[in-house]
Amino acid sequence: MVLDDVVCSRRLEVALVSEHASPLALLGGADAGGQNVHVAELARHIGRRGAHVTVYTRRDDPALPTEVPFAHNVVVRQVDAGPAAPLPKDDLVGWMGHFAEQLGRLWRDRRPDVVHAHFWMSTMASLPPAHELGIPVATTFHALGVVKRRHQGAADTSPPERVAVEQRLAREVDMVIATSRDEVEELMALGMDRSRAVVIPCGVDVERFTPDGPSDPRSEGTSRIVAVSRFVARKGLADLVDAVALAHTGASADTGIELVIAGGPPAGILLDDAEARRLATRVHRHGIGNRVRFLGAVERAAVPRLLRSADVVAMCPWYEPFGIVALEAMACGIPVVASDVGGLRETVLHGTTGLLVPPRRPDCIAEALHQLLSYPQRPAMADAAVTHARRYSWSRIAGQTLAQLRNLACAAGPAPTAEGPAPEWSAGR
Repeated sequence: MVLDDVVCSRRLEVALVSEHASPLALLGGADAGGQNVHVAELARHIGRRGAHVTVYTRRDDPALPTEVPFAHNVVVRQVDAGPAAPLPKDDLVGWMGHFAEQLGRLWRDRRPDVVHAHFWMSTMASLPPAHELGIPVATTFHALGVVKRRHQGAADTSPPERVAVEQRLAREVDMVIATSRDEVEELMALGMDRSRAVVIPCGVDVERFTPDGPSDPRSEGTSRIVAVSRFVARKGLADLVDAVALAHTGASADTGIELVIAGGPPAGILLDDAEARRLATRVHRHGIGNRVRFLGAVERAAVPRLLRSADVVAMCPWYEPFGIVALEAMACGIPVVASDVGGLRETVLHGTTGLLVPPRRPDCIAEALHQLLSYPQRPAMADAAVTHARRYSWSRIAGQTLAQLRNLACAAGPAPTAEGPAPEWSAGR
């Protein structure tokens, strides 16, 4: 046995860097959503496969321990960079130099075999210490500044340098792990070489999100639409409220519909949030206050039973890099109405697991809701949704990701044995 074989037999040390999206965060806040879920589940399932995972995130609470055990073979490491308090993620860029210094200090003490950075600022902070120590870096952007600017224009609060930095990062990392083909096309338009990217989508916890299990109570004789979302304008909740007002107007008086929205701050302080107040005003203006409920932030464990209580789950953002909630709903056997954008057009099979609609079109959303709520073949659509969603199990996604990270580590130097190149993930159609 040669030396490399001995070195490659040890356990892979993986650093997941997620500067603003901690696996420990309560979902539904302005900066706590799909990325938190992605990092948490990816870490959990990579750990199950025998690698040791440390998730590095910025400390936003002085009371949190420096290291928090999270799952088998997984710990969350709080990195001191800036005030130990919640900050909007767009305000964190000035602290990324300090974050990078702290990562370098930690990695010199315990060098990971490979770094997987999540979001552009995490990648910006990871590259300098990783390059210094000869550690390969993969990145998942989760969202791109050029897309955000295209859709939000002057309302985009991203730092002005974001697009240029992302363009540079896509050329400097060892690999881009994109979550959709749409994202790869956007990166290629920025000048990234296609050979630098693989497509591995987000996953779904098929052990937790299932058709069978408890569901939240609901009103009899009323069709229920559920949305689970962060409270930011681009998520399209205002369009959904407008659509429900239209759909309710056309519904028969003896049935009617209700909309349940989960997300935003905790229920007790929900109306302290500007977007929540804007939505509440819209509901009042439409006169559908008795048809719309705001739950506030929800615990992760409560999401499956909320989704199971729905007849339809709606996810109608202006744009969406991926859209984990749509997968979670389908895994629970609930058809989805989703915007025909980004990763959603790749995960929601139009006419088979749900309906795709143009973004920012309440009239089209209302028509799609009406079609699904009155669709006689909805049970067959529910079955198809479950079958399709299971192809995105986190076990499979983590296996694909770990194989790519292992290959990077082996190519860079002493690392566990490579499992051979992993094929680019494809859901198939």
